[in-house]
Amino acid sequence: MTTDHIVYTVFGVVIATALILDLGFLSKKNTTISIRQALRQTFLWVLLAFGFFAFMWVEEGQKLALEYLSGYLMEWSLSIDNIFVFILIFDAFKVKEQHTSRVLLIGILAAIVFRVIFITVGVALVAKFAWILYLFGVFLLYTGIKMYTANSEDHFDPHDTPVYKFLKKFLPITNTDGDGKFVIRQGGKPLYTSLFVVVVLLAAIDIVFALDSIPAVMGISKSSLVIYTSNIFAILGLRSLFFLLRGAVNEFEHLQQGIAIVLIFIGVKMLGEHYINMVMDKNAQVILSLLVIVFCITGSILYSIFTNKQKLPKDIKDPTL
Repeated sequence: MTTDHIVYTVFGVVIATALILDLGFLSKKNTTISIRQALRQTFLWVLLAFGFFAFMWVEEGQKLALEYLSGYLMEWSLSIDNIFVFILIFDAFKVKEQHTSRVLLIGILAAIVFRVIFITVGVALVAKFAWILYLFGVFLLYTGIKMYTANSEDHFDPHDTPVYKFLKKFLPITNTDGDGKFVIRQGGKPLYTSLFVVVVLLAAIDIVFALDSIPAVMGISKSSLVIYTSNIFAILGLRSLFFLLRGAVNEFEHLQQGIAIVLIFIGVKMLGEHYINMVMDKNAQVILSLLVIVFCITGSILYSIFTNKQKLPKDIKDPTL
């Protein structure tokens, strides 16, 4: 058994165990998740991801381990942007608190399946047609610039998406949540509830985000091991992050610009790889990518917090006077 096989086996066991625990103990029907529980679960998922980073370092060496960490942080930061769209979907369809956790879990599991398919196809295409990486670089550059210059006042309405319009056209949909069910029967005919629509929208939106995130992590590493593991670990932490961040939708208004700069950086790196390799070795490139990701994401979050504080009214009279 090769080192890669060992790492894949451990990864599979860890993910399967985590999902069994999640499904068995943390995702009971009609339960709600508090901020404290969400914080605890987020910490556990991040701890698990960093524990796997240490394992990767021991088994695969520094370079692949740092590539995994860079890919994970890249995917994790993109996931935050993803979560804000998830929150808008849940608000638009008025999903009740007791159904939120289960709907999120099913949507995320569907997203994992699609991610695995996308990654498998992407890795196979790059292995056969190396020039596709240059297309990915152009796409990331375009996406990053478009994201950076996007109007923050543009409002996303799930009811205007092609996916919702398609479902509305071809399926009998009811606006009720079916008391937690995805399909109900009325007059002997099946009706698809709003919860079913939300699950489909979550999976569809994640596919859209995957079009950015998978090429982005391919710009960091060409190792399928790194691409698979960093993606899956980032996705599995989405649900707890959702409950942790849903009250802070407007708190990180500059995060989008931070993510955009990272995408532009990776796009430029992919397009100029030949020339970069002439002046910088692979280990240095991995460390540089990691530093850029950490600096841009942390900096954009801190700047968002700072600007939000600056907007607070300064002339508040002391009530004791």
